[in-house]
Amino acid sequence: SELTDARNGLGRWIGSPIRQPMLASTVQPPIAAPADKTVVLFDGVCNFCNHTINFLIDHEPADRFRFAAQQSEIGQKLMHEKGLGDLMLNTMIVIDNGQVLTQSTGALRLAKYMPRPWRMLNWLMIVPPFLRNWGYKLFARYRYKIFGQTESCRMPTPEIRAKFL
Repeated sequence: SELTDARNGLGRWIGSPIRQPMLASTVQPPIAAPADKTVVLFDGVCNFCNHTINFLIDHEPADRFRFAAQQSEIGQKLMHEKGLGDLMLNTMIVIDNGQVLTQSTGALRLAKYMPRPWRMLNWLMIVPPFLRNWGYKLFARYRYKIFGQTESCRMPTPEIRAKFL
């Protein structure tokens, strides 16, 4: 259907991949995600997701990851640039070497860059994706009930703030 979002003065199309052309004055350059970094787009209000991001920040020594909440302006821009459309809060989105990875494949790609023993989780890639993703989707469905939601997040130090896009 060709319904426009009344909340959005730009007339974004809902339910259709066709987008209304923007005026030249509102066109913004694409977001340059660092080529040598892995970008993680996460649900910014999910307590489990925030805990996962804090874990990655605290345990990943190579400074490879960059983070953005899907709900943030930059998260939305990256998702649209990659052809993902609107929020996909049921999955973490990992952008690595130009590849967009979701669900269990995205999560396990992050394990690949972690130190031992966490890197060993990458061996779960031998499990067929339909089985891995079934478990991922089941957990995603209940994560708010188990871990809750939040309206605030960790106050980052300047070093940690640099890890966010």
